[in-house]
Amino acid sequence: MPPAPEPAPSATLAERIRASADADGFLPFDRFMDLVLYDPVAGFYARAASPFGAAGDFYTAPQVHPLFAATLAARVRSAAGSLRGRGPVRLVEIGAGDGTLAEALLGALGPDAGLDEYLLIERSEPLARRALERTRVAGDLARVPVRRAVSIAAEGPTVGVVVANELLDAIPARRVRWTGERWSELGVRVGPRGLEPAEGPLRDAVPPPPLPTSPEAGTIVEFSSGAEALVREVADHLVAGLFVILDYGMSEAELLAAHPRGTLEAIRQHRSVADPLSAPGETDLSVFVNFDRVRSAARAAGWTEVAFRSQAEALGAWGFPERFQEALARTGSSEEEVRLRLAAKNLLFGFERFRVLELAPPGERPLAGATLASAGRP
Repeated sequence: MPPAPEPAPSATLAERIRASADADGFLPFDRFMDLVLYDPVAGFYARAASPFGAAGDFYTAPQVHPLFAATLAARVRSAAGSLRGRGPVRLVEIGAGDGTLAEALLGALGPDAGLDEYLLIERSEPLARRALERTRVAGDLARVPVRRAVSIAAEGPTVGVVVANELLDAIPARRVRWTGERWSELGVRVGPRGLEPAEGPLRDAVPPPPLPTSPEAGTIVEFSSGAEALVREVADHLVAGLFVILDYGMSEAELLAAHPRGTLEAIRQHRSVADPLSAPGETDLSVFVNFDRVRSAARAAGWTEVAFRSQAEALGAWGFPERFQEALARTGSSEEEVRLRLAAKNLLFGFERFRVLELAPPGERPLAGATLASAGRP
């Protein structure tokens, strides 16, 4: 007798959502987001196809042009050079995706960057396998061993540079709403007609800083306890070096002013999806990073804030103009030059909502060449 067919991914995910909900069918949004993005069988990032680039669902800066990685590599190189003699120097990428950034960074860094190892940390098994395959040649050429790591905590004390590019926005976030009298927890409810938006009592204490006092009724605040936990985890294990976070987001005051009903976005095949609950597992979900809460978590963990500024400002400080001029000199046709100029414009102005937060480990002085700055939005 032939084996029973495997259930379709959508059916598997629906069953797991149903099993995770409470007796009333309610599931807080961060738990729903975790399932639909990261379920190992049916989650969005468990698919065989990469979600990045033209053939995927969305672009990140590394897919726009190698200039991004070349400029970030200059920052990594300066940091790695300041760490010589402190032990083996690692470059750790948390949320490595399909390896696009890792491959480009290794190519830009080369064999004289002072790196002893490149660690890829990626929760998605298909993406992690793709990243390892993609970076094999680049690692060999740069003479930097590349391997996958489960987490930075699993590696023990680490010296080096930790990079998280467009990761925090994809870490499951809580969404809470001011009803006019109290804060309620937003989520989904599994009903006879499928998934529908729902809300319930605030399930536990909200971490500091405190929620806004008596905002306009209907105001939604989003924040990620998982993102804040990641900041603490890296602080516990990076003993010397630099932690660089690049992502789109704002301060809480800016979020409340510009997006009082929240920033939840659903993307599929480069288009915004009106209903974020439709086609779970086939649609990317993300929210803007609440940088007030991330920075507060960093301060509480003892981090020194080296800089907080727009991505355009960070790229400029790291040598983007020089990298651009070098790339311009290598163009062989007017068409290549136009494409390069358009890509540079996109990287500097198409990512205007992106911020870069640079942190030095607890108890460590910032690396040589770094400028202490609370520049940028508070």
